[in-house]
Amino acid sequence: MEIILNDDQFESLKSMQSTIKKLEKAYVQMNEKGANTTLVKKRLDACKIGLAVLESDWNGITHLYSQADLKDARKALLALIPSIESSYARSKAGSPQRTLLERRLKALDFVDEAMKEQLTKKKSRF
Repeated sequence: MEIILNDDQFESLKSMQSTIKKLEKAYVQMNEKGANTTLVKKRLDACKIGLAVLESDWNGITHLYSQADLKDARKALLALIPSIESSYARSKAGSPQRTLLERRLKALDFVDEAMKEQLTKKKSRF
């Protein structure tokens, strides 16, 4: 993986943590209303795996997710990007919302790269 500045690492980790908190809140609210929570749960789990992968790459914190878990999480996270890009396009330049979306997109890009790298490493071990 390419060298990533400490500021970018910090912002990306915080962005993933923020996304997880947002999804946890949505999951609880939807559960209380009796709504279908399947998609939110899938995205929440994918974000948790994404955060674990970044922490593994950048901080040496080991995760125990399988190759199948990484593939599923990567697919779910990549599916979020078009929606975030659409929101980004509608946001005002210099707004806090735009900054949040920029950081989220950057974090997802880092997660994607880290997951691809870990999936490749795991394949080469066998």
